[in-house]
Amino acid sequence: MSSEIEVVEDVQPLKQSDVVVANGNGYYGGGNNGVVGGFVDDESLRNDVYTVAAYGDLEKLQRLVEYEGRSLSEPDGLGYYALQWAALNNRTAAAQYIIEHGGDIHAADHNGQTALHWSAVRGAIQVADILLQEGARVHAADIYGYQVTHVATQYGQTAFLYHIVSKWNADPDIPDYSGSSPLHWAAYKGFADCIRLLLFLDADRGRQDKEGCTPLHWAAIKGNLEACTVLVQAGKKEDLMITDNSGLTPAQLASEKNHRQVAFFLVGSIASSLVNDCSYAELYPHLFIFLIHPFLQGNARRLLEKRCDGNNRLGRLSKLSLAPVLLFIILVMLVTYTQSVITASNLPKLTAGFGLLAWMGVFLASAGLVMFYRCSSKDPGYIKMNALDPQNMKDSERLLKIEINNPILLAGNWSQLCATCKIVRPLRAKHCSTCDRCVEQFDHHCPWRNKWDFFLFLVLEVSAMLSTGAVAITRIVTDPLAPSPFFPWINHAFTHHIGAITFLIVDFFLFFGVAALTVVQASQV
Repeated sequence: MSSEIEVVEDVQPLKQSDVVVANGNGYYGGGNNGVVGGFVDDESLRNDVYTVAAYGDLEKLQRLVEYEGRSLSEPDGLGYYALQWAALNNRTAAAQYIIEHGGDIHAADHNGQTALHWSAVRGAIQVADILLQEGARVHAADIYGYQVTHVATQYGQTAFLYHIVSKWNADPDIPDYSGSSPLHWAAYKGFADCIRLLLFLDADRGRQDKEGCTPLHWAAIKGNLEACTVLVQAGKKEDLMITDNSGLTPAQLASEKNHRQVAFFLVGSIASSLVNDCSYAELYPHLFIFLIHPFLQGNARRLLEKRCDGNNRLGRLSKLSLAPVLLFIILVMLVTYTQSVITASNLPKLTAGFGLLAWMGVFLASAGLVMFYRCSSKDPGYIKMNALDPQNMKDSERLLKIEINNPILLAGNWSQLCATCKIVRPLRAKHCSTCDRCVEQFDHHCPWRNKWDFFLFLVLEVSAMLSTGAVAITRIVTDPLAPSPFFPWINHAFTHHIGAITFLIVDFFLFFGVAALTVVQASQV
């Protein structure tokens, strides 16, 4: 039984020992599958109240208590109570029976752990509800300061954490005696869903424990890339630059632990955050990474040099969208088409009918520019951010914020939580890293914003390219001065109609790209 739920007595700093304080996994050591494993071959133990409670055999439990007079308020030989074993395995009937027949819901073992702590190991929500309804203290802490929220995050029990916070108002950001909050544990263990939920609940991502480590430090130490990604996306530049008691940032710790992918990601995030001010002084502490790891040296240095040059030109250009480039291309194409195809002096004059078709292309492209302006200036469908101030938020407001009956959270779709906007995203919504906002229908979101306006813009421009391309081909082919043989005709076209040929080539290549985009957008409407 010593490996079931036992805290390591010789507590070392996590970074030095590279083990978890609580026996490898926070609390429950595993190895015996949560039942009195390793002892069940002993017939005497098969018939004690502790084993029976672990298995949830209510009939045998009643016989042992009511007919054989076994006590439910005494611990076993290792100091664990029958109620703890029932809670560990979510044996609701057994737990209720034990409480009604002398079991103490506040009873703690030699580590100060109660049955409520044990219920969090495997996410036993039903037993936890019974315990709390009977008066168990949701804020009870063991000898290491672990509350039920710490245990839930140590084992990645996101649904349990959501339930215990939303229904019973457990504190999701309380530090233990070493200064580690549930977010520290979730980051250390790499449970990204727990991290999303805790950030959604305004857990302090910048909290430093007694070793000076933030949650991002612990995620970097363990090489948990997804955890680092969630924390960085929800954080700020300052989070990346915080140093622990030894003076190391998360990126440096990741490099020290040889987590190359995490180190490269964090260094890239630092470079991205410093594009605007390009402060080399802040980057100098990270340069040793490039000397230690050849894998990082080339790519990361090129990233920093390109994105943080002396004049910061690329930094400013990176902030521009593609809209000005697209507008420039359309206007150049319109001018070229008008001058080299419609009004070209070396081509025959247009008839009334053909002229109408030729100018129709200009009209369609101009109408497309109107839609281009509309979709560039309109809201793309931003989802309203949660504006509650976490510092002034009362407990009752926290419960309102978490949306207890939200079907997305009840279904366990934790990826729909946005830790940055502090909202539960509906389906098809996603957080845009460029806008730093959640967009309602991200599959239509692009630098030109609005769904229907952008789709109409694409349709108009495809129609314009079709009509202008057809007119350009007709004008070149029907030139009366062109020779009949093919190669001389090609030479004549490139010599006398280079503007129309250039327009036709560019129009041809642009058409297939825009047409493909139009088909994709049409399939997603």
